[in-house]
Amino acid sequence: MGMNYFHQLLCRSSTWERASANQIVPWALRDIDLGDNALEIGPGYGANVDTLRSRVPALTGLEIDPALAARLRTRKAGVMRIIEGDATEMPLPGTEFSSVLSFTMLHHVPTPALQDELFAEAFRVLRPGGVFAGSDGVDRLTFRLIHLGDTCVPVPPETMRARLTRVGFTDIEVRSAATYFRFRARRPE
Repeated sequence: MGMNYFHQLLCRSSTWERASANQIVPWALRDIDLGDNALEIGPGYGANVDTLRSRVPALTGLEIDPALAARLRTRKAGVMRIIEGDATEMPLPGTEFSSVLSFTMLHHVPTPALQDELFAEAFRVLRPGGVFAGSDGVDRLTFRLIHLGDTCVPVPPETMRARLTRVGFTDIEVRSAATYFRFRARRPE
């Protein structure tokens, strides 16, 4: 899922890593127990890896971009298991994870239908009682400008509850802030 050169520079910067580690991830995961085995969908350049690894004993990343998957294997060896694959058709067994996480990547999935397939796959790989949580950007002018030439299909936060309910999630919460929204949902026991 394509990113323009400026966006690539931003996403691999130490500034972005700090913002994600100190603001986005803590806000998105406030009061959530990740359990013992988490999956991050689309870890990209790895901005969230260290923060997530400090909260969960085992962490897997599912990355669609072969170059980013290879980069993560080199940079985060021993910290995160990296699997190359598409989140709309996860090459993973069902009910493997206690939590599935996604941070600022849903808008890079090229259609709402594929986003819904990602939600269904997140549900499938979660254990009963497991949590699906994360965040994404709110559609606004600066968000669109950063994504010029990118694959950018913003997820309207007001649609998340219905979309997650359709694939079977319960206990759904969606909260918007100025530039991001967070979501959390549970696979029923």
